Amino acid sequence: MKEIGQIAVIGAGVMGCGVSLNLALKGYPVILKDISADALEDAKSKIKSDYRMVKMMNRSLVTESLDEVLQKITFQLTYNNFNKVDLVIENVNELVDIKIGVIKEIKDLCKPDTIFAINTSCIPITKLASHFVDPSKVIGLHFMNPVPLKAMVETIKGFHTSQETIDVIKAFLKSIDKQSVVVNDSPGFVANRLSHLFMNEAAFVVYESIANPADVDAIFKKGYMHSMGPLETADLIGLDTVLDSLNVLYDNFKDSKFRPCPLLQKMVDAGLLGRKSGEGFYKY
Repeated sequence: MKEIGQIAVIGAGVMGCGVSLNLALKGYPVILKDISADALEDAKSKIKSDYRMVKMMNRSLVTESLDEVLQKITFQLTYNNFNKVDLVIENVNELVDIKIGVIKEIKDLCKPDTIFAINTSCIPITKLASHFVDPSKVIGLHFMNPVPLKAMVETIKGFHTSQETIDVIKAFLKSIDKQSVVVNDSPGFVANRLSHLFMNEAAFVVYESIANPADVDAIFKKGYMHSMGPLETADLIGLDTVLDSLNVLYDNFKDSKFRPCPLLQKMVDAGLLGRKSGEGFYKY
């Protein structure tokens, strides 16, 4: 069975940084690629901050110094050395056209046996895999945020994903202490098909002045024993990402239950994106 050595991560946003840090903490050499020099500079700061957070939350996950971890990550603007990687993990925005654009750029750059993992929470894997030469080597990986602290990865089997690809990815995820839960391909899969209904309806509750964000989240935390409420979760993910995912669900299912709350659209238009902008349903 194929073993994973060199890994490339595309997209230096919140998830790309989290995935890169997690991989480096587990000893994997990582190429972190983005189209923006500013994004790569921000990524270095984000990874340093996340490293300290992980060390504080679960010291057992950190066995190397920050310098040693950073030495395993190559920050670059080009696709240099993509012909040497065994696994590509794509982490760009939850927009189909952007993801397809990246796929067209990378599909002929890598080795024939390179596995392509699409890190998405909503977009059907089969749809994206159709743009690759060999869709059997394409699989969906839905990492949860913050990546180093989450023990599970929702793993999505596309229509053409081979059993060999699934087996390689399951072994790889085990090597970074992640449990792989394999599900079949469908918009939103399991996690987001359910969680985004919670977050969207919670936004409607606030929009309709039934309750404020703190009270909505308190009901879920104290009543249902959730570690975070739906609006705290939305702020953590990023309200723009939540909105994009809801639009994907609505466009694919044509079901009104996924219609985004107007308050979410208004907040995104106003730049209130959650933790990453300093304000969403809460101020940070």
